[in-house]
Amino acid sequence: MKIVTILGARPQFVKAAVVSRELKKSGITEVIVHTGQHFDNNMSQVFFDEMEIPQPDYNLEISGLNHGAMTGRMLEKIEEVLLKEKPDYVLVYGDTNSTLAGALAASKLHIPIAHIEAGLRSFEMKMPEEVNRILTDRISSILFCPTTTAIKNLEAEGYNNLTCKVILSGDVMFDAVQYYQSKIDTHSTVLQKEKLTDKPFVLATLHRAENTNDPNRLKEICNALNEINQEVKIVLPLHPRTKSFLATQNIQLNAHIIDPVGYFDMLALLKNCKMVLTDSGGLQKEAYFFSKFCITLRDQTEWVELVEAGANSLAGASKKEIIDQFRLNYNKSLQVKQGLYGDGHAAALIVSHLTKS
Repeated sequence: MKIVTILGARPQFVKAAVVSRELKKSGITEVIVHTGQHFDNNMSQVFFDEMEIPQPDYNLEISGLNHGAMTGRMLEKIEEVLLKEKPDYVLVYGDTNSTLAGALAASKLHIPIAHIEAGLRSFEMKMPEEVNRILTDRISSILFCPTTTAIKNLEAEGYNNLTCKVILSGDVMFDAVQYYQSKIDTHSTVLQKEKLTDKPFVLATLHRAENTNDPNRLKEICNALNEINQEVKIVLPLHPRTKSFLATQNIQLNAHIIDPVGYFDMLALLKNCKMVLTDSGGLQKEAYFFSKFCITLRDQTEWVELVEAGANSLAGASKKEIIDQFRLNYNKSLQVKQGLYGDGHAAALIVSHLTKS
């Protein structure tokens, strides 16, 4: 059995690490295609090195383009790979342009698609990620859902009447944290390097297009972070695209800004921070895995069960709301609810279903 896996962005590298390991155990041939969507070493190669992911068989080096051009070029190049490799399945993750391009290329060639992290919905069609995930789900043969909420979303959209398989798999990012967290202390030096061992800090990230492409939203969020930073240090691994927007818009951001970090450094920051402020989807879950309250700098989230569990609050881009939520929840303690994201064996279940298909 041969599977072609399409990857392109940081969260996908994390998810692929655990699934690739299970594919290898099962004797399945995996051909990895890296689209190049995240090309910076700190956002790409470091994950392959640290997490022992097999090096990509193909690197398409496609990045830095508008959505249409990027997706179109990926579609063209992925199709060439699929015609050559003739896989039994194409495996895609999440909701990036790489995800959609891989799924479209496979669909046109009548190759079955397995979508990991299927069924997520923010119900905000202005988000490119929402469009990507909806379209990918619709043309996938097997939809591996991380939560019961994702299953219910697909049921509401009529997937019970389609020929695809919908499977509650659990979340492979939870698998990754379970597997790698014991290695944090020996594989990460970020706390020592950034002198973060003696005082409390808040971890923040900021990269979503809905925030960085809107100067008013970006300024509001930065003003909130600037004020919070006066009370407790904010550590912010800064995405290159956000850095460019801040400079272009002449927006001041006062925080302990560091370069993007690898997986183990991010886990170390999560383990030792007091709270998380982010517009990332994956980091909302990872914060929860480490029992850290998360303020989400977005108007919607696909991880609604975290809001319902009282572990996450949506603050949008309102300076007042962000600061109010920070002060309300800074010392809040969380209990991780068992089973919300599976039992830590999602990858094994996914591979088991693939081998039976």
